[in-house]
Parts: sequence; structure tokens; C-alpha cells
Amino acid sequence: MGYPWGNQKAEIIDEMPMAATDMTIMESGRNYRGYVPWIAALVALIVWEVVAALHLVSAVALPSPVQVFRDLIATATVGYSGQTLLSSTLFSFGRIAVGFALAVLVGIPIGFWMATTDWVFLIIDPFLQFLRPIPPLAYLPLIVAWFGIGELPKVILIFFCTIPIVIISAMSGVKGVQENRKRVAECFGANRWQMFRYVILPSALPEVFTGMRVGIGVAWTCLVAAEMIAASRGLGWMIMSAGGQLQIGVVFVGIIIIGLLGYGMELGIRTLEKKMVPWKGRA
Repeated sequence: MGYPWGNQKAEIIDEMPMAATDMTIMESGRNYRGYVPWIAALVALIVWEVVAALHLVSAVALPSPVQVFRDLIATATVGYSGQTLLSSTLFSFGRIAVGFALAVLVGIPIGFWMATTDWVFLIIDPFLQFLRPIPPLAYLPLIVAWFGIGELPKVILIFFCTIPIVIISAMSGVKGVQENRKRVAECFGANRWQMFRYVILPSALPEVFTGMRVGIGVAWTCLVAAEMIAASRGLGWMIMSAGGQLQIGVVFVGIIIIGLLGYGMELGIRTLEKKMVPWKGRA
């Protein structure tokens, strides 16, 4: 006489090799993802070298990767217009870091405040929507007239370009909190601070980090405009100065360094997001 549980056990045993195979496929897929960016970068370099070697584009407009590498070594050792590559990189990174950090520290509380208080939203939102589409170059004459030509106006320009994105993402995150979560917290007697700490803030963090990731890209985009304010060092200044002298290899060096730094900061924000919002994509 057979028992049902015996058949179920046999089916489970039969399914175990298939499950193990699925896990192996998933692990191999994860390992494969690590190679894709490097393969893509290698293919891009090969295509670039081929186009330059066949002279499909003028060598003045498109130097080969080898020539760009030589310019990289020259700017790193000898320097460009009296400034080494390391010096320009540190100055640009410092301006970006300060401007972006101020935008985050100021923008997130304002976004939370606008999302939870109607009269604050009604006051700030018209100014926010008015300033948001204005390009960075339009601010330059006013910023120079108000704050001079030192480091402060450069940081302020990056701050003004970044803060609208941070505010909107924080506000969107708070307004997107599900009502049933709030009701459950109210049923358990949560006060306003507990509601914010354990319900609103965790639910809003994914949107906040998305805004930070977009904002850091905008901050680097504004760097060239910021370093047009009487700068004598910095990656944006180096790009503009070298472009005016048709030293396109140096321009490529500046672009590559900005891209690598921006990508590194993006990865840093992603890592912080995974640690602070481990439930994202799983809830």
C-alpha cells in the first residue's frame, strides 16, 4: 500500500537537480555581468583606433587612443598651462563635492517639508519650477556680479543646478508613500516622529537616492560652465582652454577623467543605496 507523501518526496527529489541547474545558471549570469562593461569598453577602443587609423576623420578632430594616452601622460607629468592633471582634478572634484553635498543637505529637508506642508509647497513650488529650466550659463553674469570670481560662485552655480532635482525627488518620495502603511502605523499608535522615522523616511529613500544619482550627473554637466568663471585650474577649464587651442587630445583627457569620476561617484551612491535601502526591488 502506497502513501501520498512518498510520491511527493520522490517528486521533490526529482526536482532538486533542476533547481541546482537553475542556481548554476543564475550564478554564471552574475559572473558574466562583470565582464560586459570591460568588453564594451575594449570594443569601443578598437573601433576608435580603427577609425583614427583609416583617417575617416581628421586627426586634428579625432586623435587616436594612443595619442590621447600620450597627452594623458604629458598632462599628468608636465602639466597643462602650468597645472598638472592631478591639481586640476582635485580642484574640480572639490567644487563638485561641496556643491553637490550642499544641494543634498539643503534639498532633502526642503523636499520633505514641501511634501508634508501645503503652504510651504505653495510658496516654494512656483520659484522651483521657474528656476528649474534655466540653463547654467544664464546664471553666470548674475553670479559673477553678486559673488565675484573666486571659488564661491563656482560652488553656488553647481548648487543651483543640482538642488531642484534633489528637492523634487525627495518630495516625490514622500508623496509616494502608500496610505495603507500610514494607517497601519496609526493603528499601532505611532506619533508624528515615529511615523516619519519608520514609515515615511524608509519609503521615500529609494526616490531620494534616484534624485541623487541624477543630480550628480547634472553637477558634473555644470562643471564646465562653473569653471568658465575666471578659473585657472580644473578639468572644465582645461577642456575649454585646450579646445580653444585645438589640442583635442587634451580635451579627450579631460572628458575621460570627468567620466571616470562621475561613474565612480555614481557607483558610490549605488553602494550607499544598497546598504541603506536593502529592500528596494524586493518589497
